[in-house]
Amino acid sequence: MRGCRHRPGRAARKRRQKQESSRSVSVCHQLQYVRLMKFLHQRGFTSSLLQPALFTDTGRGLQTLQTIKPGQLLISLPESCLLTTSTVLNSYLGHYIKSWKPCLSPLLVLCVFLVCERHRGEASDWFPYIDVLPTTYTCPAYFTDDVLAVLPASVRRQALEQQETIREIHSLNQDFFRSLQPILSEPVEEVLTYAALRWAWCSVNTRSVFKSHPPNNFLSGEDVYALAPFLDLLNHQPDVKVKASFNDMTRCYEIRSVSGAQRYQQAFINYGSHDNQRLLLEYGFVALCNPHSVVYVDTDFLCDILRDDRSLVQKIIFLKENNFFHNLTVSSEGPSWRLMTALRLMSLPQTLYHHWKPVLLGQAVCEDREEWSIQTVKTVCQRLLLDTYTALDEISHLLQQCDQSAREQLLVVMSLRQEERCILGSCLEVLQGVQKRQPDDAIMP
Repeated sequence: MRGCRHRPGRAARKRRQKQESSRSVSVCHQLQYVRLMKFLHQRGFTSSLLQPALFTDTGRGLQTLQTIKPGQLLISLPESCLLTTSTVLNSYLGHYIKSWKPCLSPLLVLCVFLVCERHRGEASDWFPYIDVLPTTYTCPAYFTDDVLAVLPASVRRQALEQQETIREIHSLNQDFFRSLQPILSEPVEEVLTYAALRWAWCSVNTRSVFKSHPPNNFLSGEDVYALAPFLDLLNHQPDVKVKASFNDMTRCYEIRSVSGAQRYQQAFINYGSHDNQRLLLEYGFVALCNPHSVVYVDTDFLCDILRDDRSLVQKIIFLKENNFFHNLTVSSEGPSWRLMTALRLMSLPQTLYHHWKPVLLGQAVCEDREEWSIQTVKTVCQRLLLDTYTALDEISHLLQQCDQSAREQLLVVMSLRQEERCILGSCLEVLQGVQKRQPDDAIMP
């Protein structure tokens, strides 16, 4: 009702508590940030709204120097400040890239440029930017075997794929790397190492903004990457609304605040409607109070629970043919529609094959089969919860004997697992309530 007062929700209270507990310390006076701002000012960038700062809850970020009004321009970074493939092609690397066949990918070109520029040190034109980039990341590409082992199964599989992708990029481009020896002051094997390429790959993957570039004859694949110094200090918050894009009129990458921000608070942007598993895989962090958070039900895990079903193989084939055997999830509100629909189909015997397609289209099943589906979800959640508790115990053990690098990785995974524990517990409560309510009717036998 209009005018009715109500208590703020749990998420809102947590956000307020987070804001109240967060403290910041300006770092704009530190030499590396002084150099960065001088570098950007020389290229036409000015900023009076934001300054680099360290925050107790998120680490490095950007702090507002005055109240940001809704709709106000937060950052306008000139194209000359962006590091793109055009930057690389116009550099000392351009000749080597343009003459190499087959054509290289835009991602590889940017990675090689970052590695070479870091190798050049203060002689690099881009040193002020390279110097403020993280020296390591908490992306799965960096995870040790011990950390990989405590990830949820679906995340672990994707993390291993990420590591393999970088290994392949490094091994398949050795000939091109060797061609760059004339411009390197040390043996190429000591410069373009796997570790160096991994650092560069994570730098591009976690920090680039979207900017489409016209196709050219020197690169293969879609070219949409742009590294944006200073702008990439902005951290992600799931409920923040901004408008971000490259403005073809001003030739600047612009971020405009939709809701505004208070003075001396951290300014945030939104990377997209990503759950925390995606944020961990792509960016190396998890977000508190993420409304998009879910727990994925690994299909191999589900098949293991249902292994006694003699028609399981046929049902899996049918679900895959109908693009229904992926993105099966549960949230704090309960199981997803996709998961429940898949289980309803799996509740049917093969003799009712003619009902399989209607069930995927939303047709209800009888009371007994619906009860079986709900009970199966409960079993899934209980098994996942047991796995989560086991992983949390192992993380606690590893934290007592690891170095700082592994500790940072483990703390990120621990946050993900703790959130998973909360989601699964809430989902089980929802399912318990559903089982107490009997359906009013049943359509299928």
